[in-house]
Amino acid sequence: MRQWTPDLRSNSPVQALQGLIGLIGQAEFETALLEHLHPIVPAASYSIYQTGSGCNPQLFMSASHGVPDTTVNCWNAYLSGPHLSDRTLAGVPHATEHPLLCHITANEVPAQHRARVYEAHGMAERVSVVQQKGDSIFAINFYRHEHQRPFSDAQLSDFESLAPALLPLARKQIELSLPRMPTGRHNCSFWTMRLQQMRKNLTPRECEVCARLLTGMTQDGIARDLGLSLPTVKTYRNRAFDRLGIHFKNELFALFAA
Repeated sequence: MRQWTPDLRSNSPVQALQGLIGLIGQAEFETALLEHLHPIVPAASYSIYQTGSGCNPQLFMSASHGVPDTTVNCWNAYLSGPHLSDRTLAGVPHATEHPLLCHITANEVPAQHRARVYEAHGMAERVSVVQQKGDSIFAINFYRHEHQRPFSDAQLSDFESLAPALLPLARKQIELSLPRMPTGRHNCSFWTMRLQQMRKNLTPRECEVCARLLTGMTQDGIARDLGLSLPTVKTYRNRAFDRLGIHFKNELFALFAA
C-alpha cells in the first residue's frame, strides 16, 4: 500500500481550478475568476466571449483585478470596428473544435484594434484559449496591463496546462448563469439607462431597440422579444440612429467605448 498527500500549492493549476469549481453556478464566479487564477496567470483583466461571422458577438463574462474595470468599454471598442477584421484568434481554415492557445502582444495587433482596444485601456499582452466551430469562435482571454511584467515562459506553460479544463468550466458557468441573465451590464435596462443619460430625446421604443442591439441581440430577436414586426424594428432603429447622429450598428457601440 502507498500513501501520500496531494500537491496543495496555491500556484498549481489544479488548486486554482478547485476554487473555481466551488463557485460554479454562482454570480461570484465572474468577479472571482481572476483572483483564483492570479497565481497561474497574473492578468489584470479577462473576458470570455464569442465572435466570428458565424455568430452574433456576445460578451459572456469579464472583470478586472487590481485596476478599474474597463472590460465592457473594451468590448464596446472591439465592436466599434475591430471585430470585423480580427484574425488574432482565428485558427487554421476548417479548424477542429480542439482548444487552440494564442499569445500576442499589443505591438502585434493591427493598428485600429490596437489603438481602440489595447492602447486606449492600457493593455499590453493577451493570452487566450480558443475553441472554434465553423466560423464561430469561443474565446477566454487574459490581459496583461502596461504596469505589469510580461508573462513568463513558466506562466504560459502553466496556462497551457490549465486551459483545456478551463474551457468546459467556463461553458458550464455560462450555461448555468444564462437563465438568470440579463443582469448588470447584460441587462437591457442597463443600456436603456445609458441611452437616456445621453439626452438625445429617444422615444421609449427607440431606447428598447437600441438597448437590445447593445446586448448583442439580432433585429429578428428584437422583433420576437418586443412582439413587433421586423420592418417596425428597423424603423425604430433608423429613427434612433438619426437622433444619435450615426448610421451603423458599430457606431452605436462606439458611443459607449470611451
